[in-house]
Amino acid sequence: MSDPLPPQSAAHLAAKKCVPCEGGVARYSVADAEAQVAGLAGWRLTHDGTRIRRDWTLADFRAAIKMLNNVAALAEREQHHPDLHLEGYRRVWIEIHTHAIGGLSENDFVLAAKIDAITPPA
Repeated sequence: MSDPLPPQSAAHLAAKKCVPCEGGVARYSVADAEAQVAGLAGWRLTHDGTRIRRDWTLADFRAAIKMLNNVAALAEREQHHPDLHLEGYRRVWIEIHTHAIGGLSENDFVLAAKIDAITPPA
């Protein structure tokens, strides 16, 4: 069993850059993911600890689309692409995982911290 990963602060994560992942990287254990997601307000584990998700309710449709466009631009800069969802006309939720490893990597928490820096509070 490997040593637990120390959780990083949201500010420390936001200062990092996503690193391209083609696989071969160990995914976070559920315990490590729980420890890390605890430091990211509003985010929670889903899919048996292999993804993280956050939900927002925006003022209106335009605000929701603007937020999604901002997150999409960030994802392109980071070359790490989350699943973006719009339900109703103003409910947004974002789910992140590293597709190549079928679970969570540091990149997912980096992207979540960066998303938090450019989006309104939930």
